[in-house]
Amino acid sequence: MTIIPMRDLKDTTEIERRCAEAGGPVFVTKNGYGRLVVMDIEYYEKLMGKIYEAKLVNEGLSDIENNKTVDGDTVRARMTEKYGV
Repeated sequence: MTIIPMRDLKDTTEIERRCAEAGGPVFVTKNGYGRLVVMDIEYYEKLMGKIYEAKLVNEGLSDIENNKTVDGDTVRARMTEKYGV
């Protein structure tokens, strides 16, 4: 984990280097307390992708719990009936 003080944000090239080096977020503090998080765009996109996937899994689990699913045989029969597949 990389932690830097707020005053170091002035050197954007150094911040960019630290983000790339850390391979994750860089935490910025002000008066010793966490204030900001800076991260490389690739790390951000990967993180957002994982969050989206987790959301989909949770929605699927919720559908199962609420009996909003259909088994494969039923789907196959419906597809055959509707599309002749």
